[in-house]
Amino acid sequence: MIILQIIFWLCWFLVVHSYVLFPLILSVLTGKKKNNTLVFSRSEDLPHVDILLAVYNEQVVIDKKIQSTFETNYPLDKIHFYIGSDNSTDNTNAIIERYKIQYPQLSLTVFAGRTGKPTIINQLVENSSSPILVLTDANVFFQPETIYELVKHYKNEEIAVVGGNLINNHHSKEGIAVQENEYIKRENLIKYQEGVLWGAMIGAFGGCFSIRREEYQPAPKNHNVDDFFISMSIYKHGKKAINELNAVYYEDITDKIQEEFRRKVRISIGNFQNLASLRSLLWPLTSGLAFSFISHKILRWLAPVFIITALLVNLFLLSVHDLYLVTWIGQLTLLLIPLVDHLFKKVNVHISLFRFISHFYVMNLALLMGLVNYMTGVKTNIWKPTERNT
Repeated sequence: MIILQIIFWLCWFLVVHSYVLFPLILSVLTGKKKNNTLVFSRSEDLPHVDILLAVYNEQVVIDKKIQSTFETNYPLDKIHFYIGSDNSTDNTNAIIERYKIQYPQLSLTVFAGRTGKPTIINQLVENSSSPILVLTDANVFFQPETIYELVKHYKNEEIAVVGGNLINNHHSKEGIAVQENEYIKRENLIKYQEGVLWGAMIGAFGGCFSIRREEYQPAPKNHNVDDFFISMSIYKHGKKAINELNAVYYEDITDKIQEEFRRKVRISIGNFQNLASLRSLLWPLTSGLAFSFISHKILRWLAPVFIITALLVNLFLLSVHDLYLVTWIGQLTLLLIPLVDHLFKKVNVHISLFRFISHFYVMNLALLMGLVNYMTGVKTNIWKPTERNT
């Protein structure tokens, strides 16, 4: 029974470490330390930048995307915007063609047949020529200072990736936008602190990040989350990645839990693909990179396995001590909250705490499904964009 007790408490410790203890450790270690200060000033000769975007049926957001890109305070003569359309069947291509008249820096490549985002981005990289690349999504809208803030750090030759500060403006209480927004704000801070401490931001948000062209490495075939692979591969060459909180961008994040669940399952599949491809970064275990990778990502990806294991082991510990009856009841109660929250939502009752707990368990279910799908084999990385709010 001692072994079962160790397994039970270890499972919950690992979950708590990833979600609670690790962020606390980062906050203590960061203290008053600041991000990289070797940056380009606005008055200097700034590097040329190529912005790369893969789209599929994005007529709802593509207008706003293009406008936000060219309404920048970065020199327009140093920007080229490459868009690849993955056989879009709506008005996406026609809208982009109209903007090409206004902005000669805009290029459109139309792909026949669905090819998948990674293939398109790889082709756009070949088409482009600037030393700095900005990879972005159609539902991501820049602020005037976004591009400059993503590029300024490249004066420091050690830095190869700069992430942006994702903000979600959608705050409907009926859905999960509030919970997802709190999660994203926390992730932004964690990534920033990892960069400040070790230059080891664990994966840039795929919606918007920059990378040195020379450090760009295409993701392996059928990888679902190519942005994580691309932004992490630079560590193999001893480079650094940081998060710039002033590189603000707004993302149109869905409020529908079904859409977010589908997206999280796809991301989860990619998580385990990336773990297999990037496992060499876990050595040496004593490095800040390995500590962050394990604490921030790997333990979180495995959290559903820990939660299920703890629940099952708890059954065999009920006769050991009354404490395990309390933990058993507590776990079952938490598991029932998503159902209660769903029923409350049907009668227009929204309890924030219940929604946070529901969000946690539903997203862990998505992680579990992603793990199962990964283990059964991934046939394609062709994506369907989540439903847009804009």
